[in-house]
Amino acid sequence: MKNFFKKIIPNFLISWYHFSLVLIGAIIYGFPSRKLKIIGVTGTNGKSTVVLLISRILEQAGYPVASLSSIEFKIKNKIWQNNLKMTMPGRMAIQKFLRQAKEAKCKYVVLEVTSEGIKQYRHKFINFQTAVFTNLTKEHLESHGGFENYRKAKSKLFKKVKNGKIIVNLDDSNAEYFLNFPAKEKLTYSLNKDKENNIFGSDLIFNNKGISFKVKETEFNLNLLGRFNVYNALASIAVGLSEKIDLNIIKAGLESVQGVSGRLEMIYKNPFIVMVDYAHTPDALEKVYKTVKKLSSNRIIGVLGSAGGGRDKWKRPEMGKIAEKYLDEIILTNEDPYNENPEAIIQQIKEGIKKKQARIIINRGEAIKKALLLAQEGDLVIITGKGCESWICEGNKKIPWDDRRVVKEEMEKINA
Repeated sequence: MKNFFKKIIPNFLISWYHFSLVLIGAIIYGFPSRKLKIIGVTGTNGKSTVVLLISRILEQAGYPVASLSSIEFKIKNKIWQNNLKMTMPGRMAIQKFLRQAKEAKCKYVVLEVTSEGIKQYRHKFINFQTAVFTNLTKEHLESHGGFENYRKAKSKLFKKVKNGKIIVNLDDSNAEYFLNFPAKEKLTYSLNKDKENNIFGSDLIFNNKGISFKVKETEFNLNLLGRFNVYNALASIAVGLSEKIDLNIIKAGLESVQGVSGRLEMIYKNPFIVMVDYAHTPDALEKVYKTVKKLSSNRIIGVLGSAGGGRDKWKRPEMGKIAEKYLDEIILTNEDPYNENPEAIIQQIKEGIKKKQARIIINRGEAIKKALLLAQEGDLVIITGKGCESWICEGNKKIPWDDRRVVKEEMEKINA
């Protein structure tokens, strides 16, 4: 029914509907962001992790903080999971959240800002002081009508901070585009010593326990994995420095993070490693596979799918191609089919797999079980696409789910 109305109602009326809800919410809750320092984080990948890292730095510095990401809502010490299947909630929810943060006497709010949220005006009437850009790769192309429109949607966050700060990943090919927006202060971060930038990460060390690097001769030892998390940390360090926080306090805040829910989260270490990750774009998937390849000298067994609902069909064979490149055992399964046929989605992923055999197991629980049964001592099982999400969306139903819970239940059966 919802999709039917979307098809028959003109786009301008849908846009006015979303704008009106945001405006009404801002009025009802008294434009709460005016009394808060709002930091917005946008990009294709890494947003939720950067939101968490920035929050830890600000908390370490002694500030009361609220944050909102695809993982969770947090106001000071109160934390609740984001079960909405949307990062930037609609129907006035963000304004209500900001009002709650204000009433809790928070000084900062760190928000994950998505292109889909911007498209529905959810960034409006929020007084952003800082905009952080992580990276940009192809995503939501069908929804936005191409990559350029996707990038333009992201840029609307940066247009709101001309009296504030812009923080940009200088190693991304879109860096110059976002740096061109006016701001009182601009900071960049990079892992390339040949580029002129403000925050340079050097002396990188990667192992199966975490990452180490230096910024301005201060050594950081983080309990996170992968080169991409060095970039996430540098973005967060840039925010901390822009807020005049001492580098040693920033270091302590980052080193207090023990991991990020559903982001390369290790569920088991023995007799084989089992990890869960949210990666649902080709770029994110490849970065995850590159990282886990270094954690095991044995086989890598992967369980993956691709979201449906008419979204980003172009990426499905690309996901298959990447899986073939890095995985020794490939298991294709259901993820979030929405109104599409799960089998059709999986067949489109399989089109990218040319040489290796891929198992197709529609039932996600059975697919995870098969991966665990295939695994031998020293192997690594990586389950991607959902991370810590608590639902599978199929048709108009939201089926309770958690990849991590399923892994634990199946491992108990195997070990019984």
